[in-house]
Amino acid sequence: MARVVAVHGVGKQILGEDSLLKEWRPALQDGLRRAGQPLLCEHELAMAFYGDLFRPPGQMLAVGDPLYTAADVDAGFEQELLLSWWQAAADVDPGVSPPGLDTLARTPRSVQAALRALSNSRFFSGIALRAMIFDLKQVRRYLTDNQLRRIARDRVAALIGADTQVVVGHSLGTVLAYEALCSMPNHGVRALVTLGSPLGIPMIFDRLLPEPGRWPGADTLAWTNIVDNGDVVALVKDLRPQFGQQLRSALVHNGSHAHDATVYLTSLLTGTAIAKGLDAG
Repeated sequence: MARVVAVHGVGKQILGEDSLLKEWRPALQDGLRRAGQPLLCEHELAMAFYGDLFRPPGQMLAVGDPLYTAADVDAGFEQELLLSWWQAAADVDPGVSPPGLDTLARTPRSVQAALRALSNSRFFSGIALRAMIFDLKQVRRYLTDNQLRRIARDRVAALIGADTQVVVGHSLGTVLAYEALCSMPNHGVRALVTLGSPLGIPMIFDRLLPEPGRWPGADTLAWTNIVDNGDVVALVKDLRPQFGQQLRSALVHNGSHAHDATVYLTSLLTGTAIAKGLDAG
């Protein structure tokens, strides 16, 4: 078993374990190097991959994300999360006009306004509208499709063995990492590192299994949550009020790539958090 298990975020449905490791491994090594720590051997890092569970079935000449439009954003969870992203983007990006009272209502008009505003923001620059909607639907499906959720979580748990010392999750992967550890009461993981995590968003926190707010391991587990202040996905920056004061919370600056996993991984703070789990004992 690997010493470090990584769990990717949304939007990776057309990739795989090896292709993601090509991105994560050098970035994680750079973070360890910044922290002045020994680097990992190739077999010591594993990627828990679940993106294929969200990949639409292929057919001749039509492989890829569905051609979503604003009309495909469902009422309830998807609209609420989209409008939350809009407000968060407006809070950190002067180029994004904040939603007004007329657009905060959950209506098709507000969905169109939110997508238009976000497409002009620094954070979502270059992200196709259909990909943005697909990411919304991935989060909602994970939290509402019990079979998919169990399969995805079990893939993470299957990689966590006696040799695993650190679990690193990014974006939606932090939710999978958290729930997988909570489902394994006797695991020996020493450190959980969450990057750009949406765990603190009420509509996600309230749906966590087996119960919101549980500490995901022994009292000795070190949990470090690292977030960029401009990361719109990580709406709640400080997770301590929900998960306990023993959680360590840190802010980093990722420049124009606020939510990018590899940029998070190259940070000195991330390298230090991972290294502490590898050194503990």
